[in-house]
Amino acid sequence: MGITEFIAEWATAVLERTGYAGLAFLMALESMIAPVPSEAVMPFAGFLVVQGSFTVEGAILASSAGTLIGSWLGYLMGAWGGYPVVERWGRYLFLNREHLEWTAKWFQKHGEITILVSRFIPVVRHLISIPAGIARMSPLRFSLYTLIGGTAWNSFLLYVGMELRERWGTVQRYSHIADIFIVAALAGVAIWWVWRQLKTR
Repeated sequence: MGITEFIAEWATAVLERTGYAGLAFLMALESMIAPVPSEAVMPFAGFLVVQGSFTVEGAILASSAGTLIGSWLGYLMGAWGGYPVVERWGRYLFLNREHLEWTAKWFQKHGEITILVSRFIPVVRHLISIPAGIARMSPLRFSLYTLIGGTAWNSFLLYVGMELRERWGTVQRYSHIADIFIVAALAGVAIWWVWRQLKTR
């Protein structure tokens, strides 16, 4: 069994065991500053839809609820803590003040619509709620934009997962190629982390 197949089986087993609550929890983490990418969660929820363990409606509802909850926690972190929170705890999640400042500039430049658009942008979507909280964006508009953007992105990834599961036989035949990319990505992350540690010291 290759890395790709192992990850797929492990992820679907975890989601199947934890159900919609587990899906909502992971998506809440994804919407905060925790490094839990939705690309590594929602497609496997799509697997479970095809297998009959989840329904499309249930998966979308649970993931959207998690996205909203996580985003609101980020908003409150910004409103009550702001930069000091990221400076104190962000290093444990591979984040720092530079990430937050870059995201804050994005928010200031493009306005509140950034909350909706950012759901499709890696890194930005993990942090954008904090600048929104610092700016005390309207809670109603924040919730609305978060739900629209989050639901659209989650639904897209869910559909991708459903399509992949339907064609899993084909995916397995070429999974060794994906394994190479996964190993290369992990090696890249490890090298980057070591370099950051050495640079900090």
